[in-house]
Amino acid sequence: IRVVSEHKDMKHRFLHSMGYANPQQTAAGIHTRLYSRAFIIDDGKRRVVFVTADVGMISQRLRLEVLKALQVKYGDLYRQDNVVLSGTHTHCGPAGYFQYTLFMISSKGYIKASMEPLVNGIVKSIDIAHRSMKPGRIYRNRGELDDSSLNRSPHSYLNNPEDERQRYTWNTDKQVLVLKFTDLDGDGIGMLSWFAVHAVSMNYTNRMVSSDNMGYASYLLEQDKNPGELPGQGGFVAGFSSSNLGDVSPNTRGPHCVNTGLPCDYLNSSCPVGGTKMCQAFGPGDDMFDSTRIIGHNVYRKAKELYANAAEEVTGFLHSAHQWVNMTDVTVQINSTHTVRTCKPALGHSFAAGTTDGGGDLNFTQGAVDGDPFWDGIRDALLGEPSNQTQECHHPKPILFSTGEMNWPLPWHPQIIDVQIITIGSVAVVAVPGEMTTMSGRRLREAVKQELESEGTFRDTEVVIAGLSNVYTHYITTYEEYQVQRYEGASTIYGPHTLSAYLHKYRGLARAIAQDKVSELPAGPEPPFFTKNLFSLLPAAAVDRKPENTSFGDVLQQVYPVYRQVGHMFTHLKSEVYLQSCLCVISIFLLQLSLRILFDVSCCRFHWLQGSNRQSNATVEWHIPLSAPSGSYRIKHFGHYKQMKGLRPVITPYEGTTDVFRVTASFYYQ
Repeated sequence: IRVVSEHKDMKHRFLHSMGYANPQQTAAGIHTRLYSRAFIIDDGKRRVVFVTADVGMISQRLRLEVLKALQVKYGDLYRQDNVVLSGTHTHCGPAGYFQYTLFMISSKGYIKASMEPLVNGIVKSIDIAHRSMKPGRIYRNRGELDDSSLNRSPHSYLNNPEDERQRYTWNTDKQVLVLKFTDLDGDGIGMLSWFAVHAVSMNYTNRMVSSDNMGYASYLLEQDKNPGELPGQGGFVAGFSSSNLGDVSPNTRGPHCVNTGLPCDYLNSSCPVGGTKMCQAFGPGDDMFDSTRIIGHNVYRKAKELYANAAEEVTGFLHSAHQWVNMTDVTVQINSTHTVRTCKPALGHSFAAGTTDGGGDLNFTQGAVDGDPFWDGIRDALLGEPSNQTQECHHPKPILFSTGEMNWPLPWHPQIIDVQIITIGSVAVVAVPGEMTTMSGRRLREAVKQELESEGTFRDTEVVIAGLSNVYTHYITTYEEYQVQRYEGASTIYGPHTLSAYLHKYRGLARAIAQDKVSELPAGPEPPFFTKNLFSLLPAAAVDRKPENTSFGDVLQQVYPVYRQVGHMFTHLKSEVYLQSCLCVISIFLLQLSLRILFDVSCCRFHWLQGSNRQSNATVEWHIPLSAPSGSYRIKHFGHYKQMKGLRPVITPYEGTTDVFRVTASFYYQ
């Protein structure tokens, strides 16, 4: 099997973050950069591509745009059936790359300046992988990781059948699966890993671009395997992909009422004073940056161990199967006498309550199985009342937004979705278009494994779920969890039998692969690609100003002459981050030579603050690690500012540079 993997930085040209649906969460700096990591595998007959991208989720529009670009470059080589796009589920990445109204409203519209760098970054990572393919081998390994995940809806989980729950030790999946890629000499090319945990260590107050815990795990392993290389530029690529993380939080200290310190209400995750907003879960660190570091390091450490000990070679052939499905109209035979069906999409009242990882602002609570006359009246006046058919179909969900019956200016939710499986020898990757809960994922893995091994062509199959793939459809709970109507159930948009429909469809794909009848699968109804009525609520960037007798890039607060490792220093640069480059460079002076060192994502942060009178400041913080060599340094920031020349906007680059400062192990130095 020939394998190659590659990654590409995706430029951050956006102003709104995707994940928490918080209108105040506009981007104002960089914690860590976002990357697309592409893995191409070829067995001489077939080829598959797996991409894990540092975004909240893959939207249908993003996937269609990527496939369109790949078609132009490669013809039919990379297609909807053999390309999987999966998001890491960071909640601190770009918004604005969706074509359905609900997501556009919460993302300030459809924003080309978000879509274009995402498409270009993903396609570029595939381009580099395509050009770099070489013969190689794949090995697999799996283990368990404790103390890095917590079920945030245990009440829902406990509604699953007791005999089913007793088959498992934990109420979250602790397993980490690793695929190890090497060349024929045994030298590492890359690693692909899956672990089920939300990338929400960076909480809803964060306004910095961040790849969160999974991105930090990738950074650590890539630095290990690419010594001396800048982040994102080494030959070894480490992809950490999402899985069935729907009810899984990295905030392992759990929730409590931040205003009283008391435990939250167990059933609805609210507080006596302040409601759901005051019920917040916290990670293991002192703050969100520390929690991101701890969880990311835990995942990295386990993956590194499994990679080092991976000895079971993956052999065999590649397969890929894909269908488009109208998820609003799937009928499933559940026994000899009864059928069930899916519904037009709708969100329940508890959707507005949010979760303990980020609660809603209004007086909604999780676990609501009755509507609220006040909010229902506002809904009916503004959006219209849900039809009786939709209300009955979604029972016991009290519907807040009947999105399947809302089509202005475009449909509010997708009807046509992707189901897809790729197999790499004995490893089956199930691309799921949403967030499956722990038990939903277990049922799906079991169903796919059973079908693949039914014909005797697959043995000892490892089935893994790649979440947030290809199109976003919110959550997928079990039927039993749905009855409780916590956030995850209220966000299972196709009704109580959503999981049954997915099990039915993925069983069909797995059966076709096992019987070598993939070519007989109907493609299904193609999804729409909207060209009209896409809207943007993002105002154009204003022109930038500066005080008289100053220049863009002037340093407002200079550095001290000397710093110690494991401290931190920061400097203010009067600047404007308008487009593209908000790059910080830390230069070390050795023997009169200035060597440029890209800032270390684990210890350097970039903040941008928009001030009054169209003036803004940028702050660069370098949290100096022990590994920083003693020596003389300076920090340089690059950006752009916007001015008008007549009626034409002009974008001009600038830079700001600090004085030289010294880093030393002790303040007492010669």
